[in-house]
Amino acid sequence: MAGDRRATSGNFISHRTIEKVFPADRHSGVAIAGAAGPAIEMVRLFQLQLEHYEKVEGAPLSLEGKANQLSQMVRNHLPAAMQGLAVVPIFAGFDTTRNAGRLFQYDVTGGRYEEFDHASTGSGQMHASTVIKMGWRDSLTADSTIDLVLRALYEASDEDSATGGPDLLRGIFPVVATITAEGFERVPDDDLESRYVRILEQVATERGGSK
Repeated sequence: MAGDRRATSGNFISHRTIEKVFPADRHSGVAIAGAAGPAIEMVRLFQLQLEHYEKVEGAPLSLEGKANQLSQMVRNHLPAAMQGLAVVPIFAGFDTTRNAGRLFQYDVTGGRYEEFDHASTGSGQMHASTVIKMGWRDSLTADSTIDLVLRALYEASDEDSATGGPDLLRGIFPVVATITAEGFERVPDDDLESRYVRILEQVATERGGSK
């Protein structure tokens, strides 16, 4: 899972370091797009509900159950969405019963759709999806996948003003996380910085510039 760090208010950049990717619990994560305040509030409530369920039941909710719970929360938010405060998340996690990763995309009405390769959301999704679609292979390693999503976010930021790109001057990079049987793990910023340096060199070479 990966998300840029920019929040906008009209044509202004209102925040450069907002986080859009969060752990839902140990084996799942949620990425947000839309109105930042309601989206972050929804994530915090989602995290609390999953924690409460596990404490009461003595076992975590199934991944399917988590996806359904988030769907209900998005559906309950529909009246606010109709007033322009839409929240459209992506949910992913490692299903310990199936021993496999699973990915779910949502629409503004709470419709839940399981994807089997990749998904994107937000204002830059068209550009990011195009890059991912062109680079996606079932055989991709985790390392190659991280490079692919970083390139996708870079290209999206180059075309969409509401998507933030890497900021080497300020040391601001996307939030990137992997979710495996070992759990949710965020990729360190120093790793992302070195990857982006290589990506920018590659872009400069591809477009006829100097490294």
